[in-house]
Amino acid sequence: MRTDTIAAIATAMAGSGIGIVRISGEDAVSITDKIFRMPGGGLLSEKPSHTIHYGHICDGDEVVDEVMVLLMCGPRSYTREDTVEIDCHGGVYVMKRILETVIKYGARCAEPGEFTKRAFLNGRIDLSQAESVIDVINAKNEFALRSSMSQLSGVVSEAVRKIRGEILHEIAFIESALDDPEHISLDGYPEKLAKIVSVEAKNVEKLLATSDNGRILKEGISTVIVGKPNAGKSSLLNTLVGEERAIVTDIAGTTRDVLEEQINLNGILLNVIDTAGIRETEDVVEKIGVDKAKKYLGNADLIIYVVDASTRLDENDFEIMELLTGRQAIILLNKSDLETVTDFEDIRKYMDKMDEDKSVSCAEQSVNEDVCGNIREKETALNDNERKKYSIISVSAREQTGIEELEETIREMFLTGEISFNDEVRITNVRHKAALQEALSGLHLVEKSIEDGMPEDFYSIDLMNAYEALGSIIGEAVEDDLVNEIFSKFCMGK
Repeated sequence: MRTDTIAAIATAMAGSGIGIVRISGEDAVSITDKIFRMPGGGLLSEKPSHTIHYGHICDGDEVVDEVMVLLMCGPRSYTREDTVEIDCHGGVYVMKRILETVIKYGARCAEPGEFTKRAFLNGRIDLSQAESVIDVINAKNEFALRSSMSQLSGVVSEAVRKIRGEILHEIAFIESALDDPEHISLDGYPEKLAKIVSVEAKNVEKLLATSDNGRILKEGISTVIVGKPNAGKSSLLNTLVGEERAIVTDIAGTTRDVLEEQINLNGILLNVIDTAGIRETEDVVEKIGVDKAKKYLGNADLIIYVVDASTRLDENDFEIMELLTGRQAIILLNKSDLETVTDFEDIRKYMDKMDEDKSVSCAEQSVNEDVCGNIREKETALNDNERKKYSIISVSAREQTGIEELEETIREMFLTGEISFNDEVRITNVRHKAALQEALSGLHLVEKSIEDGMPEDFYSIDLMNAYEALGSIIGEAVEDDLVNEIFSKFCMGK
């Protein structure tokens, strides 16, 4: 670890009311003494910690700026080192000028994330908390922020440390018994260990089970808009975005590629993708767009299926509805401002028939009789839980009616449904998920070794692998190159 004094601009490099230049290290105060002039004289090093002082930053006889200086002596600072923060005017040039002055008198320019890296290396925070700092900075909605702040407080660390403590206890017992078999017996121990490993494996599985919902809270809901050509998908996207983002015409098949937008919906981040209309086509370019639409639909957290309510359902609609089976979906009956031909009952009747009978016959179809003969036997039926995963709303993208109900439905679906936010520990970091999977694999190997009657030293090896995998989450037994990679993603002043 480098212990020299570092400095950086901690606020954005853009014009603003206030800017902050941060200094950390053993010479932070003495460097500031050389450039900071207070009315009436005196040195910052003579002042008590955690105080703020008015004065000017000077380079020799030249006054650079009028400032407020905050003094925080270690270890009661962010880095656990002596830290000085200079609050100056927020012009880009003046901030750079102050930083250059600080460097001139003995500091060096900090590397990206080096302040937080020092906080980690000095033991103020562990690695999972350090990673949550960047998540707090990058949070784009209320729930991502709350989740990141929860992790910054140490909830993930606490859960991981508890599991590691149980594993370490068993490793120590096995090693002790192998070293001193005369005084420590392993009779009946495999059965006891099997119960302990089973409990800890379930605890790891519980953390892993939160990873997908944690990703949604952090990154947003992957939302795909699908439907037949000219159903109003692009008009809906424009309405949600609030501007003419997609081309809208009366010509079917206008959208041939995907359009992506981020929408903050009352604190919920939607990553919205508008796709090409799904239909049978001989057009090579349009077919590529249709294939892309189906691919995105398969990977989406939420599907918004737009139906042209002014026309009858056809085989293209039936294909799309079959793709919705078991998925979180909202079905929009669009163009409600026109005379409607397809209504709520038509949609429900078809969706419910999929649950009752895999074969959809003409006799069972009371609507769209002109296409009944083309309907094929359906492979999948909806169960009771799956049937509840879709809602039907009447809207008009052109008249912008029903949009509030759509927004409220999305909010209710993700705030009072399966991924509502609470105080549960959530895994939002891909690296943490991979480490948990590795730990779980190690625990399962212990269970297999016990089942196969393997010697006790085999248990110790796999338990240690699980222990180290969990340790990588909080920064214990982690390689230097991984630490450097993590902190390289931070900004200069953090």
